[in-house]
Amino acid sequence: MRLGKARAGKRDRAWSATAGAGALAPGLVQAAWVLAKVGARVDELQVTFDWNTFVARPQGLFLWEAFVTGAAKQATHIEDATAAVAAFLQALPNPLHQNAVREERVLSLIAAAVLWSGITRDARLLSSPCLVLRAAEPAAHAAETLDR
Repeated sequence: MRLGKARAGKRDRAWSATAGAGALAPGLVQAAWVLAKVGARVDELQVTFDWNTFVARPQGLFLWEAFVTGAAKQATHIEDATAAVAAFLQALPNPLHQNAVREERVLSLIAAAVLWSGITRDARLLSSPCLVLRAAEPAAHAAETLDR
């Protein structure tokens, strides 16, 4: 009954709603292509979705999901990406405390992209949840909202 509903922590936004579905298809293809290009240039790249694993070893690629929506949404994709990176930097040194989604059982599409890219053959990643960070409302936009 919950398969098409919002993930725990996403409030009222179903992953399968228009915005989620619209971002999913091109984002998945883009992620797979970028990962394949990175994997072709970096020998023995270790990919993880687990922050503690990433911090414990001296190298690798940590993948996480940005959630940029509502008042945090910007005018361009570049500005959305900037807001996402800002959310990550603000969450340091331990971004796990800011995880916006807590699902125990997942089908990780970013893991499918990693597997397709050839970086790893570890199918266990398909059931590994990743960190999801919600971008904050920009200060200027928040001030405008308060003025109304």
